[in-house]
Amino acid sequence: MIAFPAGVRVWIAGGVTDMRRGMNTLALQVQQGLGRDPHAGEIFCFRGRKGDLVKLLWHDGVGMSLYTKRLEAGKFIWPVSRSGEAVQVSAAQLGYLLEGIDWRNPRWTQLPAKAG
Repeated sequence: MIAFPAGVRVWIAGGVTDMRRGMNTLALQVQQGLGRDPHAGEIFCFRGRKGDLVKLLWHDGVGMSLYTKRLEAGKFIWPVSRSGEAVQVSAAQLGYLLEGIDWRNPRWTQLPAKAG
């Protein structure tokens, strides 16, 4: 997992995104579609049509980075939004999302083993 700065704002783009898009086209989508500044240090997340691929766009103050993650099994849990609006989540929720965990309601799927 990539360590993002504490308190960074994370935006999940609603709907699906063409995963053939690269860094510049996604930055343009952030600017025009989401009305945000792609160089402001915020993280922007995009999901493909199948739901098993996400791209993260982030400017760290030095340069723009584009991260891609594909799940081998399952799909990323994605918010439902009206007309492609962005949904803001915390960096912790982004961590859950990238692990394939339901970030809206994280919980243990198995109780931890008792010590002793």
